[in-house]
Amino acid sequence: MSNKFASALKPRSQPALEAVEALSDEAKPSPHARPSRKSTKHVGGYFDPAVSKQLREIALAEDSSVQALLAEAIDMIFQSRRKPMIASRPKEPQ
Repeated sequence: MSNKFASALKPRSQPALEAVEALSDEAKPSPHARPSRKSTKHVGGYFDPAVSKQLREIALAEDSSVQALLAEAIDMIFQSRRKPMIASRPKEPQ
């Protein structure tokens, strides 16, 4: 009896291996790629779950999003350091 796990363990044919190796990491499409995130970079951190909950509560109360609140906070940091406030700037059309 054959199943998908057993077939996954079977060695691949040489042409299939060569085709996979020929693709560079850049050429392989990410299964997580989103067109709306093109030309952006993820910035994040790990905090206590209470921080996440509180941010979500504020976003809900203000009919906003956590991302918008974080952009506002990042711009406040930039302003205090006399840097251009660029986090809330709308994305340029592509």
